[in-house]
Amino acid sequence: MLIIDARDAESLDRALKNYKKKFEKAGIMKQIRNRQSFTKPSIEKRTTVLKAVYREKMKRDED
Repeated sequence: MLIIDARDAESLDRALKNYKKKFEKAGIMKQIRNRQSFTKPSIEKRTTVLKAVYREKMKRDED
């Protein structure tokens, strides 16, 4: 649960902005999306390896 410490002098818009920042940093939406469907650990590992290969290829092409 996210708690925002709203000060008396702080406007509601500013407090909402702080809440949104904390919400995004906590990664709550990412967790919700990941829990919607199960992916096998082997598939997760494969995708991370493929992403790493892609990043390396892009890095080599850049040089």
